[in-house]
Amino acid sequence: MSRARTRSAAPDQACVAAVDLARAAAEELARPGVPGEHLGYESEGDRVVTHYFACQDRAYRGWRWAVTVTRASRAKKVTVSEAVLLPGSGALLAPEWLPWSERLRPGDLGVGDLLPSPEDDDRLVPGFTESDDEVEQQTIFEYGLGRARVLSAIGRDRTARRWHSGEHGPHTPIAHAAPAQCSTCGFYWLLAGGLRQLFGVCTNEYAPDDGKVVAADHGCGAHSEAAVLPPPVEMAGPILDDLGFDLMEEEAGSVGADDSEELGHS
Repeated sequence: MSRARTRSAAPDQACVAAVDLARAAAEELARPGVPGEHLGYESEGDRVVTHYFACQDRAYRGWRWAVTVTRASRAKKVTVSEAVLLPGSGALLAPEWLPWSERLRPGDLGVGDLLPSPEDDDRLVPGFTESDDEVEQQTIFEYGLGRARVLSAIGRDRTARRWHSGEHGPHTPIAHAAPAQCSTCGFYWLLAGGLRQLFGVCTNEYAPDDGKVVAADHGCGAHSEAAVLPPPVEMAGPILDDLGFDLMEEEAGSVGADDSEELGHS
């Protein structure tokens, strides 16, 4: 069985020759001189041809005017069907639209803002599935106890990666300069659940991360076991022997304090 071959219709010559008509339509939408040189045409179907013109507007570099012309069957007059401005290969385009939920970034939520979680949020699972005991799951589910949803395994993994690579993780200048890791600090309070092996909360009021979740391999200079510098050594004063001393008689001819003899000074 051979595949059926389709033959593309030859472009209508009357529509191909209507370059001036297409240019006039483009100038009517823009302004004279903005549609530039004729870039060619493309057959869209029976007696339908689209002409392309370069756009000379500096605000639309890389764009082109597309004017579609056509004529009715057995008619000689060609008319304009539509005229639009289309982007070319080097045109500057707006970024792809994203819903607001995907445009949010950490820190965007303000006072009074609400951020509902979708029903199919893969970071959350029904609350009763968090327990490993089947009897306990059934009891919590029947009585409606606990939270409606809890953090899923995917949500925990994303959270762990985000916290560990953030400013409270090990890859920060303050952590590199720390004398030891947070896991060995007395102010390190472990989290509960599956994240306790990796993270805790700093409880040192003098630390820069006080009240924040820090990685076990994070660190700062406020470590509880940081080495204490020895006190500075005070230099002792000179020792004078004031118990035994020799009296020296004043030599003759020495100048006394009450002597009014001229010393020859001017």
